[in-house]
Amino acid sequence: MGAYNKYDPRLESLVVETKTIWDASVADLSEEDRETVAQEIHAAPQLADKVEYERAHTGFTREVTVTAETIQKLYQEKLQAQ
Repeated sequence: MGAYNKYDPRLESLVVETKTIWDASVADLSEEDRETVAQEIHAAPQLADKVEYERAHTGFTREVTVTAETIQKLYQEKLQAQ
């Protein structure tokens, strides 16, 4: 079986845990902003530049790395939805 290092809609139904990694480009975000961004990116993981899935006993853990580009994609998505 191959590596799980990109968004995979087939694996999404098996995600039982999430992790968020913060790139140095977003190091200055407040804790409140980090919580908001983490919730939003895990609700739309296809927008993340880096997504990895790690096997767990009952499914997968989704690990998303948030970069400045990721946040820009989130805001663009919100603007298009309005």
